[in-house]
Amino acid sequence: MFTDEQLERYSRHIILKEVGVKGQKKIMEGRVLIIGAGGLGAPAAMYLAAAGVGTIGIADADAVDLSNLQRQIIHTTPDVGKPKVVSAKETMNAMNPDTEVVAYHEWINSSNITDIIRDRDYDFVIDGTDNFPVKFLINDACVMLKKPFSHAGIIRFQGQLLTYIPGKGPCYRCVFREPPPPDAVPTCRQAGVLGVMGGVIGTLQAAEALKYLLGIDGLLNGCLLTYNALTMDFRKVKLARNPGCQVCGGTPTITTLVDYEQAVCDLKAFHNN
Repeated sequence: MFTDEQLERYSRHIILKEVGVKGQKKIMEGRVLIIGAGGLGAPAAMYLAAAGVGTIGIADADAVDLSNLQRQIIHTTPDVGKPKVVSAKETMNAMNPDTEVVAYHEWINSSNITDIIRDRDYDFVIDGTDNFPVKFLINDACVMLKKPFSHAGIIRFQGQLLTYIPGKGPCYRCVFREPPPPDAVPTCRQAGVLGVMGGVIGTLQAAEALKYLLGIDGLLNGCLLTYNALTMDFRKVKLARNPGCQVCGGTPTITTLVDYEQAVCDLKAFHNN
């Protein structure tokens, strides 16, 4: 089942009773899509590749900028100017040749997100974006396609994440009904972010993806986890599903995907977590 090299590479997983040989096989057969190769997507991609996830898709149309390197650890100084998905794929392939990395060098929008999620029939989606309209688009697409996903956001010294499991808890829109007005909430580009915030929260997203693939309980389904780096406090807030939710409720009013206001002007910024 495993080569000698794979047994050595994944030995620390295999000795875990919650993983073992069967669990590592599940990981190696798993398919995870990461939207955004920035502050959140970078550590998530690296840890999922290191874990041996069989197929990892990564979607981003941006190029590596020098200002990204303070937090987007999948890229290095020689990568400046290179498409982020190319840089990310090179790093992931160098880390683990067992993993197939599928690069989608395009902006995520209502016309392509369904095709991308269906391309490899991804088991789990990670939202690594920094743009509210795109976050709502990812939520709506995953709800409609019945795909679990991890939402996360970081800014300044704070981060948050939640996990959506189809039919088992609230979606992102149950908690945050609609995108805020344009410029109502600053982006990381405008407000700044402590570089390690992406590592803390993005790694937790990777943990959620691995737990889902393994079938381990304790996912952040029905919970919003927040983190404050200044006080070093984690807080878990229980969330209830909204039966009147526009997309996952009993009588949804949102049944088609749309690109929300602000997406046109901000779309090129959504990877700059």
